[in-house]
Amino acid sequence: MRSTEGGPDHGTDDDSAGLQTFAVLLRRMNSEFNRIAHEFAHEQDLHPTDVQALIAILDADQQEPGTAMTPGRLREQLNLTSGAVTACLDRLERTGHIRRVRDSGDRRVVHLHYAAAAMAVARDFFRPLAESTRAARDQFDTAELRTVARFLEAMNDELAQVRRTRK
Repeated sequence: MRSTEGGPDHGTDDDSAGLQTFAVLLRRMNSEFNRIAHEFAHEQDLHPTDVQALIAILDADQQEPGTAMTPGRLREQLNLTSGAVTACLDRLERTGHIRRVRDSGDRRVVHLHYAAAAMAVARDFFRPLAESTRAARDQFDTAELRTVARFLEAMNDELAQVRRTRK
């Protein structure tokens, strides 16, 4: 049943908020992000998986403040083998993108940190993306942005749940 109120069904009569429209728009956005990430990987002589690892390392502290990414968590998050994670981290460390730091309390634990110089390189490369994001955000008021943020958070939660149930 279709809702004319734009409620939890599939959208409005004009289908601007329908499931198909969302699917197309999300795929387009994901494709654009992937193209930009691949360009960065190519410029930095990295594998696309290396860029995913960098993003995970960068975002780790935001997701769980005060908690650095570890190789084990990275393996789980990227769904890679231990050997693949080691090879990825070796490449990232060799190219100066990350630092491995042993935990002072438990030397068996390794924390992964985005290297400051590499972060500056990434910041320069991704500055146009940040400016585009700012330009898009400027087209919405605060209440609309809160709704968009709520949708993106819910979408990320749902996607994570799909991934967990497939394991």
